[in-house]
Amino acid sequence: AAWASPRCPPTRCALAQQGKRVGLLDADVYGPSQPRMLGVSGRPASPDGKTILPLRNHGVTMMSIGLMTNEDQAVVWRGPMLMGALQQMMMQVQWGALDVLIVDLPPGTGDVQMTLAQKAQVDGAVIVSTPQDVALLDARKGIDMFKQLNVPILGMIENMSTHICSKCGHEEHVFGHGGVAAEAAKLGVPLLAEVPLDLQIRLASDGGAPIVVSQPDSPQAQAFHAVATALIKGALA
Repeated sequence: AAWASPRCPPTRCALAQQGKRVGLLDADVYGPSQPRMLGVSGRPASPDGKTILPLRNHGVTMMSIGLMTNEDQAVVWRGPMLMGALQQMMMQVQWGALDVLIVDLPPGTGDVQMTLAQKAQVDGAVIVSTPQDVALLDARKGIDMFKQLNVPILGMIENMSTHICSKCGHEEHVFGHGGVAAEAAKLGVPLLAEVPLDLQIRLASDGGAPIVVSQPDSPQAQAFHAVATALIKGALA
């Protein structure tokens, strides 16, 4: 299966922890952050000059343009060059046997999404949005784009759904609440998870060991395991 999804590294690791062979293609060509979030570094090898060997960590096999450039270096490429790099990562990487290849997409409805849908058989898209109205406007555009490209929507995730104060336990919906659930209900697709705005999730990702790896039994990690379980029961059943 090939899934398109905005960045959500703990979900990839949660799928791997549940026994799935997971590949991750970081197609966010202008802001490739997956290598940092998964603790992967080093240039991919090409033993024959034609195929590329992906890197692996936390049970996830991954490839990213970020592995081919310096971390602080901007990718200043025009569209055709970027699309060529994307096709190279799709077609020339030795992914091996996978149960699912997750493609991390940039925001918006641009060339990357269209190239992916045209050049690969995409089994579905996972839409990630924060709950406020402004973010949902963009999410709706993404949903409409995938419909036009005949890519099914597998479900939605509400990111930064709530914040619980680490000092007093007070819960506050900083960006509003329920917007993504309402949108999912309108589409008739599952709400896969409500992921909190949480310091530990951020620290774990910045440190290269997502929360399901660094704190696997934490409540925060359980939100991502719930996503993985729902996807396995649905898209990988």
